[in-house]
Amino acid sequence: MQLTNRSKIVVNKEMTFAEKIYLPAILSGLLITIKHLFRKKATVKYPEQTRPIAPVYRGWHVLKRDEQGRENCTACGLCAVACPAEAITMTAAERKKGEEHLYREEKYAAVYEINMLRCIYCGLCEEACPKEAIFLTDRMVPSDMVRTNFIFGKDKLVEGKEADKRIDVSKRQNAHRHQ
Repeated sequence: MQLTNRSKIVVNKEMTFAEKIYLPAILSGLLITIKHLFRKKATVKYPEQTRPIAPVYRGWHVLKRDEQGRENCTACGLCAVACPAEAITMTAAERKKGEEHLYREEKYAAVYEINMLRCIYCGLCEEACPKEAIFLTDRMVPSDMVRTNFIFGKDKLVEGKEADKRIDVSKRQNAHRHQ
């Protein structure tokens, strides 16, 4: 009794002597190996030589500063809410008298941490930020053997105050925000 009409007829063909000693299989494998010997190598001698990085690559995060060197982040928490991996944590604080040169608004992020092991580099944090404070740069996150070294605080995320230490994110900024 057949359940379907897709039955397949199987033929038990006798193998030749060459097939029994696997000679054709060995020769075809050897031919593939010889072809690979003459191909261009896929590896590069890093760090002397690097591969080109795509312009849309998202890597190390940066917290931007304004023209006066003050932090743009106002600890609104929208980046942390938008993060699907829940990699961003922050603690807000009130700006004290005399700290106007450090922080742009009355509220600022006293603690801002990104767990780079949890981050999926989707870019939703930079899209959610109303102050254009966080961006993903084209810098690669270095490898390490200790998990705690992948929790980046403000010491690793905030760009330098000097103009020469600023990180160019003009490729990632949205044109519609500047209108």
